[in-house]
Amino acid sequence: MSPRAVLRAGGKTGVPGAVADPPGHGATRPWLLMLLSCSAQFLVVLDATIVSVALPPISGALGFSDASIGWVVNAYTLAFAGFLLLGGRLADLIGTRAVFLAGLGVFTAASLWCGLATGAAQLVIARAVQGVGGALLMPTTLTIVHLAYAGAAERARALGLWSMIGAVGAAAGTVFGGVLTDSLGWRWVFLIKVPIGLVVLVIAWRVLAHRPPSESPREPLDVAGALLVTCGLAALVYGVVAFGEPSGTGRAVAFLTAAVLLLALFVAWQHRWARSPLMPLRIFRQRAVSSANTVMFCLGVGYLASPVVLSLYLQNVLDYSPSRAGLGFLPTALAVMAGAQVTGWLTTRWGTRPTACLGLTLVAAGFLLLVRLGQDTAFLPDIVVPLILVGVGAGVAFTPITVAATSSAPPAMTGLASGLLNTTRQVSTALGIAVLTAVAHAQGGAQGYGTAFLIAGSLAVLATVGAATLMPRGRG
Repeated sequence: MSPRAVLRAGGKTGVPGAVADPPGHGATRPWLLMLLSCSAQFLVVLDATIVSVALPPISGALGFSDASIGWVVNAYTLAFAGFLLLGGRLADLIGTRAVFLAGLGVFTAASLWCGLATGAAQLVIARAVQGVGGALLMPTTLTIVHLAYAGAAERARALGLWSMIGAVGAAAGTVFGGVLTDSLGWRWVFLIKVPIGLVVLVIAWRVLAHRPPSESPREPLDVAGALLVTCGLAALVYGVVAFGEPSGTGRAVAFLTAAVLLLALFVAWQHRWARSPLMPLRIFRQRAVSSANTVMFCLGVGYLASPVVLSLYLQNVLDYSPSRAGLGFLPTALAVMAGAQVTGWLTTRWGTRPTACLGLTLVAAGFLLLVRLGQDTAFLPDIVVPLILVGVGAGVAFTPITVAATSSAPPAMTGLASGLLNTTRQVSTALGIAVLTAVAHAQGGAQGYGTAFLIAGSLAVLATVGAATLMPRGRG
Protein backbone atom coordinates (compact mmCIF):
# COMPACT_ATOMS: atom_id res chain seq x y z
CA MET A 1 0.00 0.00 0.00
CA SER A 2 1.39 3.42 -0.94
CA PRO A 3 1.98 6.12 1.69
CA ARG A 4 -0.90 8.15 0.30
CA ALA A 5 -3.14 5.10 0.56
CA VAL A 6 -2.02 4.82 4.16
CA LEU A 7 -3.37 8.32 4.71
CA ARG A 8 -6.73 7.47 3.15
CA ALA A 9 -7.02 4.16 4.99
CA GLY A 10 -6.34 5.66 8.39
CA GLY A 11 -2.86 4.17 8.69
CA LYS A 12 -3.99 0.54 9.28
CA THR A 13 -0.90 -1.02 7.82
CA GLY A 14 1.22 -1.72 10.85
CA VAL A 15 3.96 0.43 9.32
CA PRO A 16 5.83 2.15 12.17
CA GLY A 17 5.51 5.91 12.14
CA ALA A 18 2.50 5.93 9.85
CA VAL A 19 0.51 9.14 9.70
CA ALA A 20 -3.22 8.47 9.83
CA ASP A 21 -6.27 10.60 9.21
CA PRO A 22 -7.98 11.91 12.33
CA PRO A 23 -11.43 10.44 12.78
CA GLY A 24 -14.02 12.91 11.56
CA HIS A 25 -11.55 15.11 9.74
CA GLY A 26 -11.67 13.39 6.37
CA ALA A 27 -8.58 12.82 4.25
CA THR A 28 -5.59 14.85 5.32
CA ARG A 29 -4.33 16.77 2.31
CA PRO A 30 -0.65 16.28 1.49
CA TRP A 31 -0.04 20.05 1.28
CA LEU A 32 -1.23 20.45 4.88
CA LEU A 33 1.11 17.73 6.07
CA MET A 34 3.88 19.42 4.08
CA LEU A 35 3.14 22.76 5.71
CA LEU A 36 3.26 21.11 9.11
CA SER A 37 6.54 19.35 8.39
CA CYS A 38 8.27 22.41 6.93
CA SER A 39 7.08 24.74 9.72
CA ALA A 40 8.47 22.45 12.40
CA GLN A 41 11.73 21.93 10.55
CA PHE A 42 12.18 25.67 10.01
CA LEU A 43 11.83 26.29 13.75
CA VAL A 44 14.49 23.73 14.63
CA VAL A 45 17.01 24.72 11.94
CA LEU A 46 16.48 28.44 12.58
CA ASP A 47 17.35 27.91 16.23
CA ALA A 48 20.81 26.63 15.36
CA THR A 49 21.96 29.99 13.91
CA ILE A 50 19.57 32.71 15.13
CA VAL A 51 21.46 32.98 18.42
CA SER A 52 24.88 33.58 16.88
CA VAL A 53 24.61 37.36 16.36
CA ALA A 54 22.96 37.83 19.77
CA LEU A 55 25.84 36.32 21.77
CA PRO A 56 27.55 39.63 22.72
CA PRO A 57 24.34 41.17 24.21
CA ILE A 58 23.52 37.88 25.98
CA SER A 59 27.00 37.80 27.47
CA GLY A 60 26.67 41.31 28.86
CA ALA A 61 23.16 40.78 30.23
CA LEU A 62 23.66 37.43 31.97
CA GLY A 63 27.31 37.65 32.98
CA PHE A 64 28.90 35.07 30.69
CA SER A 65 32.68 35.14 30.36
CA ASP A 66 34.37 35.19 26.95
CA ALA A 67 35.24 31.51 27.41
CA SER A 68 31.75 30.41 28.47
CA ILE A 69 29.46 32.37 26.10
CA GLY A 70 29.90 29.69 23.44
CA TRP A 71 27.90 27.31 25.60
CA VAL A 72 24.71 29.13 24.61
CA VAL A 73 25.25 27.46 21.21
CA ASN A 74 27.13 24.36 22.35
CA ALA A 75 24.53 23.19 24.91
CA TYR A 76 21.89 23.08 22.17
CA THR A 77 24.24 21.38 19.72
CA LEU A 78 25.34 18.71 22.20
CA ALA A 79 21.80 17.72 23.16
CA PHE A 80 20.53 17.89 19.58
CA ALA A 81 23.31 15.74 18.13
CA GLY A 82 23.20 13.27 21.00
CA PHE A 83 19.47 12.53 20.89
CA LEU A 84 18.75 12.60 17.13
CA LEU A 85 19.14 8.87 16.51
CA LEU A 86 16.99 8.14 19.54
CA GLY A 87 14.33 10.54 18.24
CA GLY A 88 14.27 8.83 14.84
CA ARG A 89 13.99 5.36 16.35
CA LEU A 90 11.24 6.43 18.76
CA ALA A 91 9.24 7.72 15.79
CA ASP A 92 9.52 4.29 14.18
CA LEU A 93 8.55 2.43 17.36
CA ILE A 94 5.75 4.49 18.91
CA GLY A 95 4.54 6.60 16.01
CA THR A 96 5.14 9.92 14.31
CA ARG A 97 2.30 11.78 16.04
CA ALA A 98 3.38 11.05 19.59
CA VAL A 99 7.03 11.93 18.99
CA PHE A 100 6.18 15.02 16.90
CA LEU A 101 3.89 16.45 19.58
CA ALA A 102 6.30 15.61 22.41
CA GLY A 103 9.27 17.11 20.61
CA LEU A 104 7.45 20.29 19.59
CA GLY A 105 6.00 20.72 23.08
CA VAL A 106 9.42 20.40 24.74
CA PHE A 107 11.04 22.69 22.15
CA THR A 108 8.40 25.42 22.54
CA ALA A 109 8.41 25.31 26.34
CA ALA A 110 12.22 25.45 26.40
CA SER A 111 12.18 28.44 24.00
CA LEU A 112 10.01 30.30 26.51
CA TRP A 113 12.36 29.27 29.31
CA CYS A 114 15.36 30.59 27.32
CA GLY A 115 13.64 33.91 26.70
CA LEU A 116 12.86 34.36 30.39
CA ALA A 117 16.22 33.14 31.73
CA THR A 118 17.74 35.32 34.44
CA GLY A 119 21.17 33.71 34.76
CA ALA A 120 23.89 32.10 32.66
CA ALA A 121 23.47 28.57 34.05
CA GLN A 122 19.69 28.73 33.63
CA LEU A 123 20.01 29.70 29.98
CA VAL A 124 22.53 26.93 29.24
CA ILE A 125 20.26 24.29 30.82
CA ALA A 126 17.23 25.60 28.94
CA ARG A 127 19.18 25.46 25.68
CA ALA A 128 20.08 21.81 26.34
CA VAL A 129 16.40 20.99 26.93
CA GLN A 130 15.56 22.84 23.73
CA GLY A 131 18.08 20.65 21.89
CA VAL A 132 16.40 17.49 23.19
CA GLY A 133 13.04 18.75 21.92
CA GLY A 134 14.54 19.54 18.53
CA ALA A 135 16.14 16.08 18.32
CA LEU A 136 12.77 14.40 18.92
CA LEU A 137 11.01 16.67 16.45
CA MET A 138 13.37 16.81 13.48
CA PRO A 139 13.28 13.14 12.30
CA THR A 140 9.47 13.13 12.26
CA THR A 141 9.35 16.04 9.81
CA LEU A 142 11.01 13.96 7.11
CA THR A 143 8.88 10.91 7.90
CA ILE A 144 5.73 12.99 7.33
CA VAL A 145 6.99 14.07 3.89
CA HIS A 146 7.60 10.45 2.88
CA LEU A 147 4.15 9.37 4.03
CA ALA A 148 2.37 12.25 2.28
CA TYR A 149 3.81 11.68 -1.22
CA ALA A 150 4.03 8.28 -2.90
CA GLY A 151 5.30 8.95 -6.44
CA ALA A 152 8.99 9.53 -7.13
CA ALA A 153 8.39 12.85 -8.90
CA GLU A 154 6.01 14.15 -6.21
CA ARG A 155 8.34 13.06 -3.45
CA ALA A 156 11.37 14.65 -5.12
CA ARG A 157 9.54 17.97 -5.38
CA ALA A 158 8.37 17.69 -1.77
CA LEU A 159 11.87 16.87 -0.56
CA GLY A 160 13.12 19.82 -2.59
CA LEU A 161 10.84 22.09 -0.61
CA TRP A 162 11.78 20.38 2.66
CA SER A 163 15.49 20.77 1.90
CA MET A 164 15.00 24.38 0.84
CA ILE A 165 13.30 25.20 4.14
CA GLY A 166 16.20 23.66 6.04
CA ALA A 167 18.82 25.53 4.04
CA VAL A 168 16.88 28.81 4.21
CA GLY A 169 16.37 28.35 7.95
CA ALA A 170 20.12 28.02 8.50
CA ALA A 171 20.81 31.09 6.36
CA ALA A 172 17.92 33.15 7.71
CA GLY A 173 18.85 32.58 11.34
CA THR A 174 21.54 35.25 11.29
CA VAL A 175 19.22 37.66 9.45
CA PHE A 176 16.38 37.33 11.95
CA GLY A 177 18.76 37.19 14.89
CA GLY A 178 20.40 40.48 14.02
CA VAL A 179 17.14 42.32 13.34
CA LEU A 180 15.46 41.02 16.51
CA THR A 181 18.49 41.76 18.69
CA ASP A 182 18.81 45.36 17.51
CA SER A 183 15.07 46.13 17.50
CA LEU A 184 13.51 44.16 20.39
CA GLY A 185 16.44 42.77 22.38
CA TRP A 186 18.23 39.43 22.60
CA ARG A 187 15.39 37.65 24.46
CA TRP A 188 13.27 37.77 21.31
CA VAL A 189 15.58 35.43 19.42
CA PHE A 190 14.04 32.80 21.71
CA LEU A 191 10.56 34.19 22.39
CA ILE A 192 9.71 34.61 18.70
CA LYS A 193 9.51 30.81 18.39
CA VAL A 194 6.92 30.40 21.16
CA PRO A 195 3.77 31.62 19.32
CA ILE A 196 4.87 29.87 16.13
CA GLY A 197 5.44 26.65 18.03
CA LEU A 198 2.01 26.85 19.68
CA VAL A 199 0.24 27.36 16.34
CA VAL A 200 2.07 24.40 14.79
CA LEU A 201 1.29 22.31 17.87
CA VAL A 202 -2.46 22.97 17.55
CA ILE A 203 -2.41 22.11 13.84
CA ALA A 204 -0.45 18.92 14.49
CA TRP A 205 -2.87 17.86 17.23
CA ARG A 206 -5.74 18.04 14.72
CA VAL A 207 -3.99 16.77 11.59
CA LEU A 208 -1.90 13.87 12.87
CA ALA A 209 -4.01 11.01 14.17
CA HIS A 210 -3.13 8.37 16.74
CA ARG A 211 -1.50 5.35 15.19
CA PRO A 212 -3.77 2.33 15.58
CA PRO A 213 -2.39 -0.52 17.67
CA SER A 214 -0.14 -2.81 15.68
CA GLU A 215 -1.14 -6.46 15.37
CA SER A 216 2.45 -7.51 15.99
CA PRO A 217 4.18 -7.10 19.35
CA ARG A 218 5.91 -3.76 19.77
CA GLU A 219 9.69 -3.99 19.68
CA PRO A 220 11.42 -2.95 22.92
CA LEU A 221 13.52 0.20 22.89
CA ASP A 222 17.25 -0.48 22.86
CA VAL A 223 18.01 1.46 26.07
CA ALA A 224 21.68 0.44 26.24
CA GLY A 225 22.23 1.39 22.61
CA ALA A 226 20.47 4.73 23.14
CA LEU A 227 22.70 5.55 26.10
CA LEU A 228 25.88 4.54 24.27
CA VAL A 229 25.20 6.53 21.10
CA THR A 230 23.82 9.57 22.94
CA CYS A 231 26.82 9.77 25.27
CA GLY A 232 29.22 8.99 22.42
CA LEU A 233 27.89 11.72 20.12
CA ALA A 234 27.73 14.23 22.96
CA ALA A 235 31.34 13.43 23.89
CA LEU A 236 32.37 13.78 20.23
CA VAL A 237 30.77 17.20 19.84
CA TYR A 238 32.08 18.41 23.20
CA GLY A 239 35.58 17.22 22.35
CA VAL A 240 35.54 19.14 19.08
CA VAL A 241 34.18 22.25 20.80
CA ALA A 242 36.80 22.05 23.57
CA PHE A 243 39.63 22.36 21.04
CA GLY A 244 38.49 25.93 20.37
CA GLU A 245 38.50 26.90 24.06
CA PRO A 246 41.47 28.30 26.00
CA SER A 247 43.40 25.46 27.68
CA GLY A 248 40.89 23.01 26.30
CA THR A 249 43.29 20.59 24.56
CA GLY A 250 43.47 18.15 27.46
CA ARG A 251 39.70 17.99 27.85
CA ALA A 252 39.30 17.68 24.09
CA VAL A 253 41.61 14.68 23.87
CA ALA A 254 39.91 13.00 26.84
CA PHE A 255 36.40 13.47 25.47
CA LEU A 256 37.33 12.49 21.92
CA THR A 257 38.94 9.32 23.24
CA ALA A 258 35.80 8.58 25.23
CA ALA A 259 33.71 9.26 22.13
CA VAL A 260 35.68 6.74 20.05
CA LEU A 261 35.34 4.08 22.75
CA LEU A 262 31.63 4.70 23.31
CA LEU A 263 30.76 4.74 19.62
CA ALA A 264 32.87 1.61 18.97
CA LEU A 265 31.05 -0.13 21.82
CA PHE A 266 27.74 1.08 20.35
CA VAL A 267 28.56 -0.50 16.99
CA ALA A 268 29.58 -3.75 18.69
CA TRP A 269 26.39 -3.74 20.75
CA GLN A 270 24.23 -3.20 17.67
CA HIS A 271 26.02 -5.97 15.77
CA ARG A 272 26.32 -8.67 18.43
CA TRP A 273 24.12 -8.24 21.49
CA ALA A 274 21.14 -5.92 20.91
CA ARG A 275 17.87 -7.87 20.56
CA SER A 276 16.12 -4.89 18.95
CA PRO A 277 18.92 -2.58 17.71
CA LEU A 278 18.45 1.18 17.92
CA MET A 279 20.30 1.45 14.60
CA PRO A 280 20.26 -1.83 12.66
CA LEU A 281 23.61 -1.80 10.87
CA ARG A 282 22.05 -3.32 7.77
CA ILE A 283 20.86 0.16 6.89
CA PHE A 284 24.44 0.96 5.84
CA ARG A 285 24.31 -1.85 3.27
CA GLN A 286 22.16 0.53 1.30
CA ARG A 287 24.75 2.27 -0.86
CA ALA A 288 22.54 5.32 -1.22
CA VAL A 289 22.22 5.77 2.55
CA SER A 290 25.91 5.42 3.38
CA SER A 291 27.17 7.53 0.45
CA ALA A 292 24.63 10.31 1.00
CA ASN A 293 25.57 10.61 4.68
CA THR A 294 29.24 10.80 3.73
CA VAL A 295 28.58 13.58 1.22
CA MET A 296 26.29 15.40 3.67
CA PHE A 297 29.03 15.39 6.30
CA CYS A 298 31.56 17.06 3.99
CA LEU A 299 29.00 19.62 2.81
CA GLY A 300 27.72 20.29 6.32
CA VAL A 301 31.09 21.18 7.81
CA GLY A 302 31.36 24.12 5.44
CA TYR A 303 27.87 25.23 4.46
CA LEU A 304 25.96 24.70 7.69
CA ALA A 305 28.70 26.44 9.70
CA SER A 306 29.14 29.31 7.24
CA PRO A 307 26.41 31.63 8.64
CA VAL A 308 28.22 31.79 11.98
CA VAL A 309 31.66 32.22 10.37
CA LEU A 310 30.48 34.97 8.01
CA SER A 311 28.61 36.76 10.80
CA LEU A 312 31.77 36.83 12.92
CA TYR A 313 33.82 38.13 9.97
CA LEU A 314 31.38 40.93 9.23
CA GLN A 315 31.24 42.01 12.89
CA ASN A 316 34.84 41.43 13.95
CA VAL A 317 36.66 42.54 10.79
CA LEU A 318 34.29 44.90 8.95
CA ASP A 319 32.67 46.28 12.16
CA TYR A 320 29.08 45.60 11.07
CA SER A 321 26.26 45.93 13.61
CA PRO A 322 24.38 42.71 14.54
CA SER A 323 21.44 43.51 12.26
CA ARG A 324 23.67 44.49 9.34
CA ALA A 325 25.80 41.37 9.83
CA GLY A 326 22.65 39.26 9.99
CA LEU A 327 21.44 40.71 6.71
CA GLY A 328 24.79 39.79 5.20
CA PHE A 329 23.62 36.23 4.67
CA LEU A 330 20.36 37.28 3.02
CA PRO A 331 21.74 36.76 -0.54
CA THR A 332 22.41 33.12 0.35
CA ALA A 333 18.89 32.62 1.72
CA LEU A 334 17.36 34.03 -1.47
CA ALA A 335 19.73 32.00 -3.66
CA VAL A 336 18.83 28.80 -1.79
CA MET A 337 15.18 29.38 -2.62
CA ALA A 338 16.10 29.88 -6.28
CA GLY A 339 18.10 26.66 -6.37
CA ALA A 340 15.35 24.72 -4.67
CA GLN A 341 12.87 25.72 -7.38
CA VAL A 342 14.66 23.53 -9.92
CA THR A 343 16.22 20.78 -7.83
CA GLY A 344 13.12 18.55 -7.71
CA TRP A 345 12.82 18.71 -11.51
CA LEU A 346 16.57 18.05 -11.95
CA THR A 347 16.58 15.14 -9.50
CA THR A 348 13.63 13.48 -11.22
CA ARG A 349 15.15 13.78 -14.70
CA TRP A 350 18.90 13.57 -14.08
CA GLY A 351 19.06 11.40 -10.99
CA THR A 352 20.58 12.06 -7.58
CA ARG A 353 24.25 11.84 -8.54
CA PRO A 354 24.45 14.43 -11.37
CA THR A 355 22.16 16.85 -9.55
CA ALA A 356 24.17 16.63 -6.33
CA CYS A 357 27.43 17.12 -8.24
CA LEU A 358 26.11 20.27 -9.94
CA GLY A 359 25.04 21.81 -6.65
CA LEU A 360 28.21 20.84 -4.79
CA THR A 361 30.40 22.29 -7.55
CA LEU A 362 28.67 25.66 -7.17
CA VAL A 363 29.08 25.54 -3.38
CA ALA A 364 32.79 24.78 -3.73
CA ALA A 365 33.29 27.62 -6.23
CA GLY A 366 31.55 30.11 -3.94
CA PHE A 367 33.58 29.18 -0.87
CA LEU A 368 36.87 29.27 -2.76
CA LEU A 369 36.07 32.79 -3.99
CA LEU A 370 35.63 33.86 -0.34
CA VAL A 371 39.26 32.95 0.33
CA ARG A 372 40.12 36.48 -0.90
CA LEU A 373 38.43 38.19 2.07
CA GLY A 374 40.36 41.20 3.34
CA GLN A 375 40.20 44.14 5.76
CA ASP A 376 38.51 46.35 3.18
CA THR A 377 36.57 43.80 1.13
CA ALA A 378 33.52 45.30 -0.58
CA PHE A 379 30.28 43.53 0.25
CA LEU A 380 29.10 43.94 -3.33
CA PRO A 381 30.38 42.12 -5.35
CA ASP A 382 33.24 40.44 -3.43
CA ILE A 383 30.95 38.77 -0.88
CA VAL A 384 27.53 38.79 -2.55
CA VAL A 385 28.57 36.91 -5.72
CA PRO A 386 30.24 34.00 -3.85
CA LEU A 387 27.28 33.81 -1.46
CA ILE A 388 24.86 33.54 -4.38
CA LEU A 389 26.89 30.64 -5.79
CA VAL A 390 26.92 28.93 -2.39
CA GLY A 391 23.19 29.45 -1.95
CA VAL A 392 22.12 28.22 -5.37
CA GLY A 393 24.45 25.23 -5.04
CA ALA A 394 23.14 24.30 -1.60
CA GLY A 395 19.55 24.67 -2.78
CA VAL A 396 20.26 22.25 -5.62
CA ALA A 397 22.40 19.77 -3.63
CA PHE A 398 20.37 19.14 -0.49
CA THR A 399 17.40 17.52 -2.24
CA PRO A 400 19.23 14.73 -4.12
CA ILE A 401 21.31 13.98 -1.02
CA THR A 402 18.15 13.74 1.10
CA VAL A 403 16.41 11.60 -1.52
CA ALA A 404 19.35 9.21 -1.65
CA ALA A 405 19.65 9.00 2.14
CA THR A 406 15.99 8.23 2.84
CA SER A 407 14.12 6.88 -0.18
CA SER A 408 15.95 3.56 -0.29
CA ALA A 409 15.39 2.79 3.39
CA PRO A 410 12.70 0.22 4.25
CA PRO A 411 9.39 1.82 5.39
CA ALA A 412 9.94 0.68 8.98
CA MET A 413 13.29 2.53 9.02
CA THR A 414 12.25 5.87 7.53
CA GLY A 415 12.47 7.57 10.92
CA LEU A 416 15.87 6.01 11.56
CA ALA A 417 17.18 7.07 8.14
CA SER A 418 15.95 10.60 8.80
CA GLY A 419 17.50 10.63 12.26
CA LEU A 420 20.79 9.36 10.84
CA LEU A 421 20.91 12.04 8.13
CA ASN A 422 20.04 14.80 10.60
CA THR A 423 22.63 13.47 13.05
CA THR A 424 25.21 13.71 10.28
CA ARG A 425 24.12 17.29 9.55
CA GLN A 426 24.24 18.33 13.19
CA VAL A 427 27.59 16.71 14.01
CA SER A 428 29.12 18.22 10.86
CA THR A 429 27.71 21.64 11.81
CA ALA A 430 29.22 21.45 15.29
CA LEU A 431 32.52 20.29 13.86
CA GLY A 432 32.48 23.04 11.24
CA ILE A 433 31.72 25.83 13.70
CA ALA A 434 34.39 24.62 16.14
CA VAL A 435 37.12 24.07 13.55
CA LEU A 436 36.45 27.04 11.26
CA THR A 437 36.09 29.59 14.06
CA ALA A 438 39.19 28.19 15.78
CA VAL A 439 41.19 28.56 12.56
CA ALA A 440 39.88 32.09 12.04
CA HIS A 441 40.77 33.15 15.59
CA ALA A 442 44.18 31.45 15.54
CA GLN A 443 45.34 33.31 12.45
CA GLY A 444 43.48 36.50 13.30
CA GLY A 445 41.99 39.18 11.08
CA ALA A 446 40.65 38.72 7.59
CA GLN A 447 43.33 36.16 6.69
CA GLY A 448 41.99 33.77 9.32
CA TYR A 449 38.47 33.90 7.90
CA GLY A 450 39.86 33.44 4.39
CA THR A 451 41.60 30.28 5.55
CA ALA A 452 38.37 29.09 7.17
CA PHE A 453 36.54 29.42 3.86
CA LEU A 454 39.44 27.67 2.09
CA ILE A 455 38.81 24.66 4.35
CA ALA A 456 35.07 24.88 3.65
CA GLY A 457 35.72 25.03 -0.09
CA SER A 458 38.13 22.09 0.01
CA LEU A 459 35.56 19.97 1.83
CA ALA A 460 32.92 20.95 -0.73
CA VAL A 461 35.29 19.75 -3.46
CA LEU A 462 35.70 16.49 -1.53
CA ALA A 463 31.92 16.22 -1.27
CA THR A 464 31.66 16.68 -5.06
CA VAL A 465 34.16 13.90 -5.68
CA GLY A 466 32.33 11.67 -3.20
CA ALA A 467 28.99 12.31 -4.88
CA ALA A 468 30.46 11.60 -8.32
CA THR A 469 32.04 8.31 -7.29
CA LEU A 470 29.84 6.92 -4.50
CA MET A 471 26.24 8.07 -4.90
CA PRO A 472 23.86 6.05 -7.08
CA ARG A 473 22.16 7.55 -10.12
CA GLY A 474 18.68 6.74 -8.81
CA ARG A 475 15.84 9.25 -9.18
CA GLY A 476 14.21 8.76 -5.77
